[in-house]
Amino acid sequence: MALPPMFSPARNCWRIETADDFSILVDADNYFASVRASMMAAKRSIFFVGWDFDATVALGHPKVDDGAPRRVGDFLLWLARRTPGLEIRILLWSPAPLASWARPANLPYLLRWKWNRQISVRLDGKHPLGSSHHQKMLVIDDAVAYCGGIDVTLDRWDTRRHLDDDPDRRRPNGKPYGPWHDISSRFTGPAARALGDLCRHRWTRAGGEHVPFVEPRAVAADDAPHFSFGKVDLAIARTSPAYQDETAVTEIEQLALDMINAAKRTVYAESQYFASRAIAQAIARRLDELDGPEIVLINPTTSDNWLGQIAMDTARARLFESLRRHDKSGRFKIYHPVTAKGEPIYVHAKLMIVDDQYLRVGSSNINNRSMRFDQECDVALEAGASEALSARIARFRNDLLAEHLGTAPETVEQTIQQEGSLIAAIELLRQRSGASQGPTLKPYETPEISDIETWLADHEILDPEGSDAVFEPIEKRGLFRGRLKRPRRRKVRG
Repeated sequence: MALPPMFSPARNCWRIETADDFSILVDADNYFASVRASMMAAKRSIFFVGWDFDATVALGHPKVDDGAPRRVGDFLLWLARRTPGLEIRILLWSPAPLASWARPANLPYLLRWKWNRQISVRLDGKHPLGSSHHQKMLVIDDAVAYCGGIDVTLDRWDTRRHLDDDPDRRRPNGKPYGPWHDISSRFTGPAARALGDLCRHRWTRAGGEHVPFVEPRAVAADDAPHFSFGKVDLAIARTSPAYQDETAVTEIEQLALDMINAAKRTVYAESQYFASRAIAQAIARRLDELDGPEIVLINPTTSDNWLGQIAMDTARARLFESLRRHDKSGRFKIYHPVTAKGEPIYVHAKLMIVDDQYLRVGSSNINNRSMRFDQECDVALEAGASEALSARIARFRNDLLAEHLGTAPETVEQTIQQEGSLIAAIELLRQRSGASQGPTLKPYETPEISDIETWLADHEILDPEGSDAVFEPIEKRGLFRGRLKRPRRRKVRG
């Protein structure tokens, strides 16, 4: 029997549009190759919307050789010269001292773009104090669109193998960086045109000119390795904080809560952070149920910046210890992917899969900022009565787990069926991957945290729930408001 529809515009999404073809690209090796090919096919318009950007990174494999420049800054100039009717618009976050566009490597390109009539750059500073423009969108000719978590910037490129000491995984200056896991989506048809509409809104809101729509055109198939879902109805969900005369939009948070509440067997999520009070409370309610779902979260070992380590990692520790009190049956696990040599693989993906029914991917993390304070965009689909689409969702989840556990998707599927439990299957496959000295998943262990870190996390100082919360009195804030139980004061494992 088909489940009632999940998506509801004005409640948990902005619009529902048909994607003539929807696919997911895992890791930036595949994403960069795909967007490079799509941009080379552009005729009229490219909208490039990003949080972070570095013009010196190679768009594609670091050794790509297709006759066009490798570096994205030179590549955009080359596109403009080659196609006189093409207009390229780049919208970047404008956070003053933290501005990525102000890097010395970017400045020469900004000057060259300024004198090019086909390339326009806007800096988006229309957000509350402390908020950020975090969406990662690319729309080409209103015909093909990308939405996910991958920025075209430093340290993002990696393959799905996440090799130790990969000689190609280097910054433009030759400095190596660690393995990186990420996800984005690609889609065509009316859903792509709708994302173009969102890009136009963001562009004009930042002071840009009105941009007419492009007449539809045929889109070539994607040659980059991808996971295809075919033709689907796609929900587009946003987060946008209250600002001046604009009301807050919390569609992504509501969609995440609705998905968790709808779960019957499993919730599988990948996120850079786990710090959202609302999401943790929803998980706690499901763990309190005798026959509730298993919940598996894939996180990085630690955040990749000092702010995340102080705020997000501490909040994760506090929430995890609290959820342990609800988890009487061992149905909640956090894992970290590591390479064959045990090096942490940084998780930057933003994904949630519920049972074999619902899939969401985009720019939003499981933290308060993404749910209520930053500009975010996710896309989601549901299988409904389609057994074929349901099977694709399950296969994709198993494909991701196979990447993390160094095995085949078929092995993951067989082990889940054999064990009758997602967590039990992961635990068994972890033992096998450890014995074979391959990549694997390591269970999260709560670190010791200082009193000041606890205070910062508990009062959401660096991860506010919205523009009003920034100025809310400390005594009214709290990571443990609502039904979530505060963890007991105790020494935790080191």
